Amino acid sequence: MGLSLPDVLRMQAQAAPAARAEAKPNAKAKSVIMVFLQGGPSHIDIWDPKPEAPSNIRGEFKAIKTKVDGIQVSETMPMLANAMDKVTLIRSMSYTPVGLFNHTAAMYQMMTGWAPDKVSPSGQLEPPSPRDFPHMGCHIGRMLPPDGPMLPFVEMPRPLQESNVIGKGGAAGFLGKAHDPYRLYQDPNKDVRLEDLTMRPEVSNERMKDRFELLKGINGSMKDLEKAVSSYALNEYYEKAFDLVLSGKARDAFDLNKESEKMRERYGRHTFGQSMLMARRLIEAGTRFVQVNWPSVANGNPETDAWDTHAANFGPLKNLHCPKLDRALSGLIEDMDQRGLLKDTLVVVTGEFGRSPKLGVSTSGNVNSPDGRDHWPYCYTAVVAGAGTHRGYQYGASDAQASSPADKAVHPVDLVATIYHALGINPRMEVLNDLKQPRALVEGTPVQGLFA
Repeated sequence: MGLSLPDVLRMQAQAAPAARAEAKPNAKAKSVIMVFLQGGPSHIDIWDPKPEAPSNIRGEFKAIKTKVDGIQVSETMPMLANAMDKVTLIRSMSYTPVGLFNHTAAMYQMMTGWAPDKVSPSGQLEPPSPRDFPHMGCHIGRMLPPDGPMLPFVEMPRPLQESNVIGKGGAAGFLGKAHDPYRLYQDPNKDVRLEDLTMRPEVSNERMKDRFELLKGINGSMKDLEKAVSSYALNEYYEKAFDLVLSGKARDAFDLNKESEKMRERYGRHTFGQSMLMARRLIEAGTRFVQVNWPSVANGNPETDAWDTHAANFGPLKNLHCPKLDRALSGLIEDMDQRGLLKDTLVVVTGEFGRSPKLGVSTSGNVNSPDGRDHWPYCYTAVVAGAGTHRGYQYGASDAQASSPADKAVHPVDLVATIYHALGINPRMEVLNDLKQPRALVEGTPVQGLFA
């Protein structure tokens, strides 16, 4: 917490050059938006309906046609159905859990590309540790720093959480805190305060410039001391911090008042919708990786917006979750496509797992109501769009009951590897962990079939 902004930028830049050389210059993606629906959304009730399955599997919702012949979605997603020609559905996400079907363990795997090595008997993970594997956004921000004065990795509106474990798998881990994401910790649907990206009122731009010029003069006259203290030029890192604050670029990107009321309504006037709109603005401003987390904790109350629908599945999905998701996600896809941002931005939408095909059964040790669905990592759906991926496409398929992949299974670590691949980063390149041991970024394999 004692690190200043120049310290952070300096530490990021120290590790960046070697890693940057690994990136391929012809990569389609320049940035990523990760939309994480924590809690485990029900794939069969949203993306992968099974109208011919028995009633205790297909549930209450009907399937509807989309813009793409042969692809149906649930009636809860009518706006996305109209934007289906711009995305790919991966209907064969799958993994076999080690231990309990735990939210935090699954989220850690999805964020870092590595399975956690310590799970308590209750299924809870330990709190975040400096020895954790880094979130993929931390690696990406380090390897591909923004071209101008911009934040490399932003997470909003809050970190991932299950019970009292907050932010596991969502930080830089053994890379060091300098590579942690910038976390908003605010509701974008309300007035956002950005004091940390704003100069104090009593310090004018001119005074700030004078201070910086004075600092450069002092550093320039103290070459021997500078060399004794460090092997790099301090000016470069102070200049980046100076530019970040003085340019106002990051501050402006967070200012949704610059958007029309019509545009804000298109995304939805709620926390999730306005977070998605803010993600688009951050990408436009040059941020490499933006993660929008569903704004309710993994094991929260489904009647107040959590996807963890053990106690009630259909009412919350119909009245709360899906209307917000449908409007905000279709709004993001269509808006970014119209602005040309999908050409070089990869959008990934996923949860940590899906929900059990059969209603009222227990698969994770939890108690479920007759219309509730339990955790189900064996088969679920993710959505990708942009950066050269297919448009209007289905990759893989689930079986007749959406319980296991029938074709082209995709492990979560393969999806992480695909994100690196899209950015031109070799997912198997080696990095040194906290013990200076070589480790791959991720042991998954890029899913080449997602790209046109």
